[in-house]
Amino acid sequence: MSNVRGEFSSRFGFIMAAAGSAVGLGNIWGFPTQTASNGGAAFVLAYLVLAFCLAYPALMAELVIGRHGQANAVSSLQKLTTSPWQKKFAFFVGFGGIICAGLILSFYAIVAGWMFSATIEPITAITSMDNATLWLSEQSLTRDIIFTGLFIVLTVLIISKGVENGIEKWSKRLMPALLGILFALIAYVMTQEGAVTGLKAYLVPDFSSILNPELLVNALGQAFFSLSLGTSVMIIYGSYISKRENLVSLGAFVTLIDVFIAFVAGLLIIPAMYVAQAQGVEIFAADGSLLSEDTLVFQVLPALFDSMGDIGLFVGFAFFALMSIAALTSSISMLEAPVSYAVEKFALGRVQATWIIGALVSLVSLTILLNFAALFGFVVSITTKFGQPLLGMLCCVFVGWLWHRGKLLKEISEGCEQVEHTVFWKIWPWYIRFVCPVAIAAVFLNSL
Repeated sequence: MSNVRGEFSSRFGFIMAAAGSAVGLGNIWGFPTQTASNGGAAFVLAYLVLAFCLAYPALMAELVIGRHGQANAVSSLQKLTTSPWQKKFAFFVGFGGIICAGLILSFYAIVAGWMFSATIEPITAITSMDNATLWLSEQSLTRDIIFTGLFIVLTVLIISKGVENGIEKWSKRLMPALLGILFALIAYVMTQEGAVTGLKAYLVPDFSSILNPELLVNALGQAFFSLSLGTSVMIIYGSYISKRENLVSLGAFVTLIDVFIAFVAGLLIIPAMYVAQAQGVEIFAADGSLLSEDTLVFQVLPALFDSMGDIGLFVGFAFFALMSIAALTSSISMLEAPVSYAVEKFALGRVQATWIIGALVSLVSLTILLNFAALFGFVVSITTKFGQPLLGMLCCVFVGWLWHRGKLLKEISEGCEQVEHTVFWKIWPWYIRFVCPVAIAAVFLNSL
């Protein structure tokens, strides 16, 4: 039994792991769907600005807490405190993030299970396994339980290997694979009728709607949620970063990759919607609103793939394989949050802790599946609409108000002494103290 902490072996390994956490189903599907529902290119522009002006500073807050603490989220936050009430506050924020990550993983595994079954379906269709194809395509409790369990087991197997041999190793493999499939699909969709219309809707903004309050709040929320803020994940990943590394540039790379993949995903999904529309698939209602917003990926795109003939089976397989990879890179980080706490708090071995936490997540997923109508939407809302923005805001409060400015700046300068001569050094502490908490509070209040 050992609870020796791991560490990322390279900058590339950390960047791939942190970007993998940020890049999930929310980026590959959530961002394009939000774009289609909020004015197209105007939403994209607002998202890009807010991601760098607000989400990046908040991401840096969590990474700094983690690297300074060199421990799980609760312990890292408590190391910043000096009084009993602050330690209780730290426990609430840190443990709240861990619970939030576990609950997100419980419903995320269900959606990822749907992606797994949709990935296998074209294979059974090509091999003329008609009964299997029918079973995979139809919603059923048995199918959902099997594939949800399969996804959780796969996540557990990766996490049980530790930081370098598990998280880092597989992130290095999965993230390049995700990008390769994404670009291949974009190349194909761009050759189809209707793609140019979709491209214009995605890239040419209507500046009259850029200051729409609802659009701005939605863009801000997407920027924070896509970077896994408020779930203790980035605090954990920050704790695995060497003191020799430049945190400022690492955080910037993660934000850039997250935003880049979200943007590229839009280059696939938005034109694909217009291609489907050109082929007779109904996408928009008479008033211009998006139809089937929550389930569009399982309704519109399969119809598009069907219209392609035999090639559609291969394109469908590639797309849902892409979605499965995106889900796995995020689930790895979400499971790591509670596992790291269990290993360090209760002196459990990593393998033992991973399987115990995996079993608990499976029980929650099963409970949701057995009471799907009542629980699925509730768990999604309570974590992504309430938990994440509130906990993300409290992390910014911690760094901005409870951590002595001198100690904070000393931690940032570790690994990059020249940072003290940059604009970031002069602005960020003030920015994280006032601007970020107010902005995240706006998202939280909007969700209420």
